[in-house]
Amino acid sequence: MVTQTRVHLQTLVILIFHVHLSQPVCVDVPSATEAVLGKSMKLTCISCLKREEIKAKTRVDWYYMPNKENDMPIDRTHIYKYDDEVPQEVDGPFKGRLRWDGSQDLQDVSIQIKNVTLNDSGVYECHVYREFEFDFYTPSVFLIKDIKLKVKERATQDPTALYSEIMMYVLLVFLTLWLLVEMVYCYRKISRSDEQVQDTATNYLAIPSVQKANPAVPVTE
Repeated sequence: MVTQTRVHLQTLVILIFHVHLSQPVCVDVPSATEAVLGKSMKLTCISCLKREEIKAKTRVDWYYMPNKENDMPIDRTHIYKYDDEVPQEVDGPFKGRLRWDGSQDLQDVSIQIKNVTLNDSGVYECHVYREFEFDFYTPSVFLIKDIKLKVKERATQDPTALYSEIMMYVLLVFLTLWLLVEMVYCYRKISRSDEQVQDTATNYLAIPSVQKANPAVPVTE
């Protein structure tokens, strides 16, 4: 009985562990803000669900503004939307260059710009509206995230990547020199061993053959 109870407890722990691992993990990460001319660029927008067991109707709208200042009227252009589980581009300057890059659970509602141009620099707004489904009432949540994008003709060199590359070359040079020193040391050691063997053989050959054939007999009284 005790053994069966222990087995059931172990099985329950394993099931709980697997269920815990199977739950999706949402991490709110900021979007990159630099794009390279002619490349693709992902505008990352994360909207984590606080309670994953609750179903929510989600609508996502993306807007573009050349600039966004507090003291200036907002010149906002609707460029993309996700509604009724269908992603759709909106007619405008980005038509044909945007695609949905979000997740199936709609916690990641990102989009991607293809063939980035210099005119794509500006501020992008990600609007996420969620309406939760309860029996008696339907609460809603609204979220806005800004992404200030700057398009460059060439990618900016990351200082960390540059430092890592320099350290890699320094380490490569050090290993190469160390290998050369080891090779020279081993070559000299082998040469000295050969010289000692050769000297021993020369000394042996220099002994008269009579002494080799008739070794000295100890004198006895």
